[in-house]
Amino acid sequence: MKKIFYTLLLIIISTSINAQTIFGKWENRDEETNKVDSVIEVYQKEGKAYAKIIEITDKNRQDALCDKCSGKRKNNPILGMNILTGLKKDGDEWSGGKILDPKNGKEYKCYIKLDNSNKLKIRGYIGFAAFGRTAYWYRKK
Repeated sequence: MKKIFYTLLLIIISTSINAQTIFGKWENRDEETNKVDSVIEVYQKEGKAYAKIIEITDKNRQDALCDKCSGKRKNNPILGMNILTGLKKDGDEWSGGKILDPKNGKEYKCYIKLDNSNKLKIRGYIGFAAFGRTAYWYRKK
């Protein structure tokens, strides 16, 4: 009985800890239809946050290339591509890195912050954060 209790307690604690972090799998939703168009995994490497596209829901776009990207990303597959790079923790947000919009191939400065345990706010901007766009990702269940 104790073994079951401790196992359940461990599961509850690990679930609640995971729900309070930016790391994990997130759903990006189309702004017009609110349907999930991709799944993004946010992960930590050497103390910085990164994210890559791990799933594209549209079967016709799964082999899509980033033809509007420049540099090393030009004509590389969007699936598996890192779109968020080098964010450092700063209080309750992660900032100082960049985000790529594979639809237009442009990179923006950005910061991300948990809006709540299942909603991640992503703010991409040029110059100052006031001149940008906010998107939300939703934790994949």
